[in-house]
Amino acid sequence: MALSDPQPKPPRKPVTGTPPGTNDAVAARLAPRRSRIGRLVRAVTSPYYRYRHAKFFHSLRVGLAMLVSILTTTGIDIPHGIWSSVTLLVVIGGLQHHGNIRKKAAERAAGTLLGATLGLALILQQNLFDSLTLTYVLMSVIAAVCAWFAIGSAGYVALLTAITMCIVAGHGDNMISTGLWRTLNVLIGIVIALAFSFALPLHATYSWRYLLADNLRECARIYTRMTTGVPVGSDELVATFIRMGKRLVQLRSLMPSVAKEIDQPIAQLDEIQRLHRSMLSALEMLSTGTLAHPDRRDAFAQRCGEEANAVRLTLLAAARALRFAGATQFRMPDAATLSSTPEAKQGAQTPCEEMAPDLQGPYWLAQRFAEQVERLRALLAASEPNWNIERGASDAPARQ
Repeated sequence: MALSDPQPKPPRKPVTGTPPGTNDAVAARLAPRRSRIGRLVRAVTSPYYRYRHAKFFHSLRVGLAMLVSILTTTGIDIPHGIWSSVTLLVVIGGLQHHGNIRKKAAERAAGTLLGATLGLALILQQNLFDSLTLTYVLMSVIAAVCAWFAIGSAGYVALLTAITMCIVAGHGDNMISTGLWRTLNVLIGIVIALAFSFALPLHATYSWRYLLADNLRECARIYTRMTTGVPVGSDELVATFIRMGKRLVQLRSLMPSVAKEIDQPIAQLDEIQRLHRSMLSALEMLSTGTLAHPDRRDAFAQRCGEEANAVRLTLLAAARALRFAGATQFRMPDAATLSSTPEAKQGAQTPCEEMAPDLQGPYWLAQRFAEQVERLRALLAASEPNWNIERGASDAPARQ
């Protein structure tokens, strides 16, 4: 039967109110459009937005702190006010993650106060003995001692001690009044720096979660393309593993700060990092071995497609839980069960010896990869009360 030409629709009348047939349930789920101020507040307070624009927020924080330092020292006409700004830059310039603040704040305060005390002592001994040679020798000895301790756990305290000593004492020829003014400026710089270091900090836990989620999503994409017969170009594959390797290195550097923020033992984070690294290694061996050939990749997809789909779903669910931890509908998935489908049962009962010889190695590697994914999922699920900061913040009022 031939289809008749569609009749032109009459022009629609402008809608001035709520349509009479609107579904109230759908309308209730639609969030009201935020105002400009609301969108700005949402952007500033959003952890993911601060993560994506971490350099901007850090530079804005340092710039505002510098402006406050200049206005404070020049507004009340404090001599040698430039050293307040110098101290500010030394203290807050490289401070970014919230997990570093508690430890670094104490270290910076201790090192600065110790350096100011040594600088005043050098000025006093110069006024008493009037010997520049002795002053130079003492400064060199103090610098050597600080350098000794700078290579170690107390390195930051030692470094700031030497820097503040030079700021306060100069080369030992400063007046005692100059040393006292510079000490005051150093203290002002510390106070301003510590005050601004807590303004909109970037939690290392958020960075750790988002980086791990990106890698899990990349793993799911590459693994799915390999196990469904979709070709992956060598250049694309190399670029993908380079990106994942960079994220893996960044995750390692974030672990100490994450452990401090969420009060989780560093050994558990090490276990997650080790499994993550093993997954990338197994995935790289799969992609560069037998499955690099299209015909063998197709044969492997026919035998292991169902199991590969379960692994992919687990990876994507874990990535969503890490990325959207504040949303109640995204939680770390439960253990994957493949026995519920007939295809999975048939695949589980197929012994490895019945496969083609060139597919037995990839099949074994795929099984190990699936085991590593499941172990990583279990570790993340067990530690979710720690790294899920949003749910912890929302549960705190309820507990009170």
